[in-house]
Amino acid sequence: MNSGASRRLLCCAAAAFFAVLPVAARGQASPTPTGEPEVLHGSNGSITEVGVLGRAEYRIDVPASWNRSLVVFYHGYSESPFRYRLDGSIGAQPEQMYKRGFAVIQSGYSETGWALQAGYSDTESLRRYFVKKYGAPRETFAAGGSMGGALTMITLELNKNTYAGGLNLCGAVGPSYVHLDRRFAIRAAFDYYFPGLMGPLDTVPANFEESEALRQKVLTALRAKPDAALAMRELTQLHSDVEVARAIGYFTYVIGDLQKKAGGNPFDNRNWIYTGTSVNTATDYALNDGVHRYAPDKQARNYLMAHYWPSGRLTKPMLALHTIYDPLIPANSLTLYASEVAHAGFADNLVQQYVHREGHCTFTPDEVGHAFDELLTWVHSGKAPQAGLLH
Repeated sequence: MNSGASRRLLCCAAAAFFAVLPVAARGQASPTPTGEPEVLHGSNGSITEVGVLGRAEYRIDVPASWNRSLVVFYHGYSESPFRYRLDGSIGAQPEQMYKRGFAVIQSGYSETGWALQAGYSDTESLRRYFVKKYGAPRETFAAGGSMGGALTMITLELNKNTYAGGLNLCGAVGPSYVHLDRRFAIRAAFDYYFPGLMGPLDTVPANFEESEALRQKVLTALRAKPDAALAMRELTQLHSDVEVARAIGYFTYVIGDLQKKAGGNPFDNRNWIYTGTSVNTATDYALNDGVHRYAPDKQARNYLMAHYWPSGRLTKPMLALHTIYDPLIPANSLTLYASEVAHAGFADNLVQQYVHREGHCTFTPDEVGHAFDELLTWVHSGKAPQAGLLH
């Protein structure tokens, strides 16, 4: 694809993403909660509010010593609706911003699963409601984990005039189709090694559910075929058969979720060359010769491209934090987005840091707080934090 065609597709994708946003999210109306919100006034002067805005539950936390600044926090991928209670926790990650005097708002989104469109729209409506009720913040920051990291990226690209910067925690940043096609390709490879075990891939049955019984079924199959299990560990870059079994069930759920949202199969593994299944290249030959190749439905593919293909126009600072070993979102997932940001001319606004830990988003609260402090220093002083290990 030439650069002109790429730019046209980027513009079309952004337009498609914006076109479905509700009027309130585009600033033409003031959002109002459905029913009377529940509000808790703490004895120290803090405020916690929960309610429903549109079709999304929300939570607002204002500390006693509010510094008049705001953090818009995005939660990650969830298979079930988010619920907020007055007596519930604010969450370990947003609590670090709250402890530093920031008000924190969180939307539960009106959709489950890969909900970039709803997540952005519902959260923007919540931000406008917060401003209307509590006053305009001095500064506003975006932050979020996993899919919430992708929403942080989207927010900084699409709403640059509102936000001072963003903290991306273990985020699925970059073009959605890249990491989602990877999951689809991995599941197709699993079907080559274990035909029929997981059911159809195009399309995943509407009633598919993750379960412990399913994970055990996959794990039993892996242990019965050690060579195939090794190939799957190598393809996924996962450490154990247990992790592969978890990933296959989760990836399948995500694939089915996107197929339903897109109205067809948006995934494409026709040009995917499978490599590294073992030290013997012949195993790669066998997989590539035998794996089923799937073509996407055009309309569904367009949906996936629109949700979301970034422009790389990162005009405000974004600090990204990742664990070195992440079984769901590999640590090198930021590489492609970093090249897009550099190509757009904003390389100085992106810094990637890491911690010595395994697991998805397994940061300590202190690490999240320290990363947020570094983002604040960057925004206020203009001096970017050092890329690399978070010290």
